[in-house]
Amino acid sequence: MDIEVEPVEDVDDAAVPAGVDAPEYVLYGGKGGVGKTTMAAATALASARGGTPTLVVSTDPAHSLSDTLETGVPAEPDRIREDIPLFAAEIDPEDALAGGPFGSMTGADDADGGSNPLAGLLGGDAANPLGSSMPGSDEAAAIRLLLEYMDDPRFERVVVDTAPTGHTLRLLELPEMLDSMVGKLLTLRERMGGMLDGLLGSEEQQEEGIASLREFSDRIERFRTVLRDPDRTDFRVVLVPEELSVVEAERLLDRLAEFGVPVGTVVVNRVMQDPDEVADVDADFVAPNHVDCEFCKRRWQVQQGALRRSQDLFRGHEVRRVPLFAEEVRGERLLRVVAACLEAQ
Repeated sequence: MDIEVEPVEDVDDAAVPAGVDAPEYVLYGGKGGVGKTTMAAATALASARGGTPTLVVSTDPAHSLSDTLETGVPAEPDRIREDIPLFAAEIDPEDALAGGPFGSMTGADDADGGSNPLAGLLGGDAANPLGSSMPGSDEAAAIRLLLEYMDDPRFERVVVDTAPTGHTLRLLELPEMLDSMVGKLLTLRERMGGMLDGLLGSEEQQEEGIASLREFSDRIERFRTVLRDPDRTDFRVVLVPEELSVVEAERLLDRLAEFGVPVGTVVVNRVMQDPDEVADVDADFVAPNHVDCEFCKRRWQVQQGALRRSQDLFRGHEVRRVPLFAEEVRGERLLRVVAACLEAQ
């Protein structure tokens, strides 16, 4: 059955926010598929429209930022709009890892074309603690570049579309992992002494590799410090009004609390309400019919149940609702409406 959906008319610039009320770093986290990319793109677009040089960056290996913005997004930050100071980047974990600070400790081939001697000692993937086949490799690569971007003087605000929940949490666990790795390498050197010179390279090379790991660990620790500062960072948890998504969001909030990372905002996406009820936007939308449409009525009941279950999760946070649109949210027209919902009080 074909269902005709009238697209929403163009939204007047005056009807949506130019600029955002947010600190210099805004990170969107949550379960995969809840709309983190949409929120990040909308926030960055509104920020840049307010004249703030803004970078939106995706650390999710399954990128969709370019689709959402309907423009090409490079692997390294570059300006994607001439009329507003909007920059974007989609981090490629494999490329980032290849250019990482780990030197011969990564298990990659060395500059002379030979294999890393650490691989000969530990064998296969065990020799590659940050290699592409090991858990944490994507996170390590993403965080290395993200730290560079967050310190880039070109940007006054950085908006991050994070990888799904598990990846995000592993980012925060990396300092302990790297400290453990350094400890094991030092213990191995103490036990085997000069025998390692032919396996791990010279003592100078070993020291350089260990120093790189320590330096990277220190940088991640500084990143965690920034995340813990609510004056500089707003970590926003995104969910949809369904039981499983609520449970996942609760777990993320609990784990972030364990790391001392405050969550300022909870975004509930795809709520079956008329957009006019969520934000003051002067446009005509196709809205759910809770009276005559049995499907809409049933889905709204499901969502209300999930929202009731979320009351404890919402307590102490700014809560923003974003409606379910009849159209896929792609391009500036609807992203501006999403931004209006995120800024609505």
